[in-house]
Amino acid sequence: MGKTVPSFRIALETEIGSWRSFRKALKKGDRRAFDRLMGMSRSHASAGGNALRTSPLDSMIISILIEQQKAISRLRRELDGLRMELERL
Repeated sequence: MGKTVPSFRIALETEIGSWRSFRKALKKGDRRAFDRLMGMSRSHASAGGNALRTSPLDSMIISILIEQQKAISRLRRELDGLRMELERL
């Protein structure tokens, strides 16, 4: 039989694992931020599997950017709501 290609989730976990020594060198608070970023990349693993990219890092970065953009949008909406409340006062 032919050569099998590992699933994207396996490739993703392998890529995350390859950053282990980098993570260990971070300060404790930065490690928590790093772990949150890796969690963001995992949350879009299905899309990453469909992207057919040669490197899982590409999909990881885009996934993280999507999650950060969602957070920015949510914070902007909250800020706009607070501004409107202040204007009413």
